[in-house]
Amino acid sequence: MGIEMGTAGIGELGAVVGVLRGWQREGVALQLHPGDLGWFWRFGVERTAAATRVWRRGGEIVAIGMLDEPDWLRTAIAPDLLRDEELAQRITEDVSAPEKGVLIEGKVYVETPTGALVQELLFKDGWKADAPWVPVWRDLTDPVPDPGVRIDVIGAEEAHERTGVQRASFDGSTFTDDRWFAMADGLPYADARCLVLRNEIGESVAAATVWSAGEGRPGYIEPMGVHRLHRGRGYGTAMVLGCARTLREMGSSSIYTVTPATNVGAVATYQAAGLEPLDEIRAQYREA
Repeated sequence: MGIEMGTAGIGELGAVVGVLRGWQREGVALQLHPGDLGWFWRFGVERTAAATRVWRRGGEIVAIGMLDEPDWLRTAIAPDLLRDEELAQRITEDVSAPEKGVLIEGKVYVETPTGALVQELLFKDGWKADAPWVPVWRDLTDPVPDPGVRIDVIGAEEAHERTGVQRASFDGSTFTDDRWFAMADGLPYADARCLVLRNEIGESVAAATVWSAGEGRPGYIEPMGVHRLHRGRGYGTAMVLGCARTLREMGSSSIYTVTPATNVGAVATYQAAGLEPLDEIRAQYREA
């Protein structure tokens, strides 16, 4: 029974999101989350489908890839198949050959779950480890402290506030109101919330989107930012606490996100909100 790989059709995205939800489990290596697909959905359903790759064996989805960029693939693998030789070999072949329709020619990057056999095969083929990222994680079994500030769940009428804080938090951000509505129309957003933190005079000073994968499964922050004019006042820590409280109310078992190891300020912010750094993870890259 061979493995087939293809680009997802629009009608297949519901199945892909469902499978990704089911693969999110405590104690399993971090990998592509439904929230990653949900955040990408801001570019529209057609572009999301075009960026999604699906590997199937006997009709069953066994691995999923999402092209964050034409040169950067993020993947998820069925947890019980992380060491499957046939699947690892097929993914290695598909990401290594531009004619397969996954990655473009030139320098390219692949993110795979820690401990997956495909990582070892890529290294054997000459791929190298990229710069480290730090996952930060917090168990949500116990109550989360009140952040002590006003945090609102954002709907359509306040979408402009969410997008405005995003653009003021990240240089080069292209998150417009239209893209918020596209994201909110996406299938994963049924399990998501956009949050805005307001200061004492009601200004929107921080924002985040949190993604549940269902009750009893890890929840995810993607993204979180503090307005560049309001940094250094503890709003980032408060925002993360608000994210944790929201995901706990939604039934998530834990909360996590991933940030570059070089961004020590972000790591410190997450730690201040009770998220613990886990072992560093690295994408792999192949030179042109």
